Parts: sequence; structure tokens; C-alpha cells
Amino acid sequence: MTISLRNRRAGAAATATALALASLAALAGTATSASASGRATTATATEAALAPASAAAPKAVSPAASGDPVSVSVSVFGLTLPRPTGPYATGRDTLFLTDHGRADPWVPAAGPRRLLVSLHYPARPGSGGEPAPYMPEAEARPMLAQRGLDDPEWPGLVAATRTHSRTAARPAPGRFPLVLLSPGFGTPRATLTGLAEELASRGYVVATADHAYESTGTELPDGRVLPCAACDEVDAQPDEAGRRKVLAAVATGRAADFSFLLDRLTGPRPAWRHAGTIDPRRVGMAGHSIGGNAAASTMAADRRVDAGVNMDGAFFEPVPARGLGRRPFLLLGTEAGHAPGADTSWDEVWGRLDGFKRWLTVRDSGHFTFTDTPVIGEQLGIVDPGAPLSAARSTTITRAYVTAFFDRSLRGRPARLLDGPAPAHPEVLFRHP
Repeated sequence: MTISLRNRRAGAAATATALALASLAALAGTATSASASGRATTATATEAALAPASAAAPKAVSPAASGDPVSVSVSVFGLTLPRPTGPYATGRDTLFLTDHGRADPWVPAAGPRRLLVSLHYPARPGSGGEPAPYMPEAEARPMLAQRGLDDPEWPGLVAATRTHSRTAARPAPGRFPLVLLSPGFGTPRATLTGLAEELASRGYVVATADHAYESTGTELPDGRVLPCAACDEVDAQPDEAGRRKVLAAVATGRAADFSFLLDRLTGPRPAWRHAGTIDPRRVGMAGHSIGGNAAASTMAADRRVDAGVNMDGAFFEPVPARGLGRRPFLLLGTEAGHAPGADTSWDEVWGRLDGFKRWLTVRDSGHFTFTDTPVIGEQLGIVDPGAPLSAARSTTITRAYVTAFFDRSLRGRPARLLDGPAPAHPEVLFRHP
């Protein structure tokens, strides 16, 4: 893969960026690659890096003209996510939850399993305080360092990305479907903020979880930052079979995490102050990469989840042969990695899905197309010839198809977008193997 960085400083930093982006998915969803320091690191498909065009004054790379109702630019205040397009204002809360019934699977000595959860929800216009922060700098720093990007100014730029959700906002009246979101392996939950805000603006409560010791860095309320012990466990395996076994355990472990989270959000003594806005009879789940596998694993383990989406994730933990109880499932992936025959786990799972299902691939996309990475990277001057789809198109496609799927599955609304190819989205291919 060749990476061009517009307006970047030349030298060692550019070389580190190229190295960090050089590996493709050797394991149909993960790859073991050398970092700039020479240490073997586990990347989920192609671990896209975020490198500013200039640490002092980042300049935007203009997206291709597309007519999309989203814009990507660097404002005078710094980086920003595309504005949500739904009718609701959005609020955000954060929960820190401890499952005292389970020890942490990666660091048992750390005690019970812990989750940090971002809750985005429809809010009353004009209520709330400041826009919610995007990501703690203490999380941005290891995320970038893992990709060989160690300029001291870069974590602050990424952490300061502006969101559109207000803290302490009052919820809009009504009860709303719940969507659970799970990020890719080694990736902070913040990278799914754009999708979470869009869904919240369209009338969903969205709970996005960081799973302890499965991200490059997770900052706890007391300021401690948990490293990615699960990444080290994958790295320590002697062969592909061992790595796949660990990654399957990631998916099933996350299923247990989300069942616990559902208990805490919809049970008799909910942990969230606005839990009354959730309709527990309508629950969906989507995930990126290993988080997409976790969506299927959660559905297999917990009947409360009514529909699922896998965004470009290999199935290290397969769907049971019995299927998912006729519940709907969407496969949304890259053309290069997840066309029929490219990832045999998708071919196998397709035959087991026994409800409404769609297999969509997106031309010119990359593994991180379905996250905030294209939006942030494009503003900072990254050019990736291997994934030329613009940030605006990446955002529009992800929003359109994920929202259409949940509108159909959780609200019973017509979703013509899922009936077949759409002229407005020529990059999206319908697969029927």
C-alpha cells in the first residue's frame, strides 16, 4: 500500500506513517505488522493512522464534490465531525460500569470486568452544556503511537475534535429503540462517535462500549489508562490458529459485556439516569471489525438483541449452525476484503443467517471507512490511494445503510434503500452468493 501525505513534514515521521499503514489483512480481519519501532503489533485489517498535514496548522483536503448533505472541513476551532442529519438534537452521557460477576478475561488480577460506555440520545433543543469531548488525550496518544505517530502535538489535535452532542442535555420526550455499538479491536469507542450521533439524531439511544484491555488505551475515571492486554495476547500466539482462537474469545467476551450492559440499562435498577427513554423491546447492535463479529455473538447469546450489523469484520467466532432465530442481520464491508470469496467466514455465515439479510460491499472503501477515521484523516491531509472513497461519501453511505437497516428492523419502516442498488449510492454493491 502506498500512502501520500499532503502538506506533511518530510522525514522520519512520514516514514513511520507509511510503515504504520503498510500491512493488509493476513487473517481476513487482522494482520500482524511491524510498527515503526520494529515491535510486532496486531492491526485490524488495515489499521488506518491519523497523521496531521501539519502539527502546527492542519489544512483540509477538500472532499470530492458529491452533493452529499455532509461537509468535511477544518474549522477555525480545529477538527470537527459531520453534523448529524436527523430531526433531534443530541446529548451524551458517560457511564463507568463494573460487572462484579466476572473477572477480567485478559488481566484477572485487575479484578471484575469494567466497561466505559458513551450514551448518545435524542435531546431537547437548546438544553445541556458544552459539546461533549471527543476523546481523552490520554487515549489518543497510545492510539497514534501504536501506528508510529508520536509527534507530541498530534494527540491534542485528535482529542479536540468537535462533536455535536451536548453534555447534561435533557432527553427528548418519548421512548426510543436502543442500538449498541462495539468498536474494532485495539480501537477506542470514540471512533464510532459520528455514527452514534447520527443514530441519536434520528431517534435512537446509542450505547457505545470500550471493553477493558481491548483498546490501545482506555482512560478510567481515576485517570489510569488501561493498555491493550488483549493485543499482547494475540501477538504472543505462535501461529494463525492461536491468533484466531484469541480473537474468537474477544467476540464472545464482548457478548457477555453487552448482555451485562443490557441488564444495567433496561433492568429493574438501571445505571443510567435517563434509562426511561429506552424501549427495551427494540434493541439492535452494530460493530466495526471484531465489534461486528461481537454483534453476531451477542445475538446468538442474548435474545434481547433483535437485529445486528457487521461493518467489515471477519467472523472469528462463527454464527451458530442453527442461525440467529430469524432475526435480521446486515453485512456491510469493503469490496476488496469482503466480496464473496474474499473472506470465507462471510460466505459461511451468509448461509447460516436465517432472517432478513443483506450483504453489501462498498467500492473504493477501506477497513476504516465505516468509522470516523476518514473524516479526521482527510482534514489532517492524509491521502490513501488504497481507499480513495472520500470522507463525505464514507459518512453518507455508512449513515444511510445502517440507519435504513435499523429503521426497518426496529421500527418496521419501509427501507427501499435495502431493496437493491440505488443511483444515489453507485459505490454500494448488493451481493447474493
